[in-house]
Amino acid sequence: MAITDIDRYAHLTEADIDALGAELDAIRRDIEESRGERDARYIRRTITVQRSLAAGGRLALMFSNRKSAWIAGTAMLSLAKIIENMELGHNVMHGQWDWMNDPEVHSSSWEWDTTCPSVQWKHSHNFVHHKYTNVVGMDDDVGYGILRVTRDQPWEWWMVGNPVYNLTLGTFFEYGVALHHLETEKLRKKEKSYRQAFKDLRIIGRKVGKQAAKDYLIFPALAGANWKPTIAANFTANIVRNYWAYMVIFCGHFPDGAEKFTVEEYENEDQPRWYLRQMLGSANFRAGPLMRFMSGNLSHQIEHHLFPDLPSNRYEEIGVRVRQLCDKYDLPYTTGSLAHQYFQSFRTIAKLAVPNGMLKATSDDAPETASELRFAVREGMANHFGVDPVTGKRRGLRTALRELKNAPVQSAA
Repeated sequence: MAITDIDRYAHLTEADIDALGAELDAIRRDIEESRGERDARYIRRTITVQRSLAAGGRLALMFSNRKSAWIAGTAMLSLAKIIENMELGHNVMHGQWDWMNDPEVHSSSWEWDTTCPSVQWKHSHNFVHHKYTNVVGMDDDVGYGILRVTRDQPWEWWMVGNPVYNLTLGTFFEYGVALHHLETEKLRKKEKSYRQAFKDLRIIGRKVGKQAAKDYLIFPALAGANWKPTIAANFTANIVRNYWAYMVIFCGHFPDGAEKFTVEEYENEDQPRWYLRQMLGSANFRAGPLMRFMSGNLSHQIEHHLFPDLPSNRYEEIGVRVRQLCDKYDLPYTTGSLAHQYFQSFRTIAKLAVPNGMLKATSDDAPETASELRFAVREGMANHFGVDPVTGKRRGLRTALRELKNAPVQSAA
C-alpha cells in the first residue's frame, strides 16, 4: 500500500522534518534573491536557439526532394519541438520566468506547440499534479487514467493491456496530455459529468485543429511541390518529440524509489512534509549539460518538484544542495541512468498488468510501491521513529533501506 505515515517511513523525528523544511526554504530564498541577468540571458538564448532550429528545419524541408535535406530538416524540426516543449513551454508556464515581467516569457501568455491547451495544462499539471504529487486518488498523473503503476490501484480485467497502453501513450503523448484534463477516472466514478467533459473536449478540439492546420496544411503548402515529404517530416518530428517527452516524464515519476502516498497522509501535511513528499515521490536521471537542456532540466525532477517555479537553469546548483541535505538526513536521492530509470518504469507497468496475487512481493515492500510497514517486522516500533534500540542514535531511511536489502524479511501485511 502507499505511505500512510511519512514521518515513520522517512525515519525522521518531527524536529528533523521541521529543520529539513527550514533548510529547503533557505535554498528557495537564495535562488529567488540571486535571479538576474544571467538567468534572463539563458532563457532568451534558448528562445533564439529554438526558433533558429525551427526556421532552419522549415527552410530545409522546402528542398526535401533531396534525402539529405529531408533528414536535416526533420532533425532540426524535432530538436526545435523538443526544446519548445521541454525547456520553454513546460517551464515558462510554471511561472519560472514571471519575475522578469516580460510578456514574451510569462506564464499567462505562453501557448505551446502541442495539442494540449495551455489553460487546461496549467490546471491539471501545475495545480493538481504538483499539489497532490503521487497521492493515489488525487494525482491524476498516477497512471494518467489508463495505466496501472502501483498496487494501490485495484486490478481490473482491462489492465492486462497495460504494456500496450503504455507504448500507445508514448507514441501519441501530446494527445494523451491533452486528454488528461478530461479526468477519465472521475468520469468513471461519476465525480465529473459528461457535460463538463464535452466542454473541455471542445477546447481541446480547437487546439488540435490549430496544430493540425499548422503542421499538415500551412507548412506543407509553403513547401510547394515538396508538400508530401514536409507532411512526413512534421509527423516524424511530432513522434520524436512525443517519445522523448514521455520518456523524460516517466523516468521522473515511475522508477523504483518514487513512492506513492495515501489521501490520509496528505490531509495531515504541512509545508515541511510537502517538501518531504516531493523528495520521496520523485526521481532523477544522470545527465550532462546537453541532456539536461534537452530534457528541460527535468533530469532534476526532484528539484523541479521541490521548486517548480524556480528557473530551470538553476536546478543543477540546487541539486548539489538538495543532495547534501539527503546525506545529512539520511534520505535516499533516487537517481540513475536514463536507460535504467526507464527500464524500471517499463518493468513496473508490464508486471502490474496482472493481479497482485500473481506477483511476488507484498504491496508494502514491492520495488515500485512501499509503505512504512515494510520496516515493521525487521526493526520494531522504536526504529520506526528512527531510533536505533542499541545505540539510541537516529537512523535514517537510507540506512534502514540498506539494512533491509542486506537482510530481507517478509513485511507485515
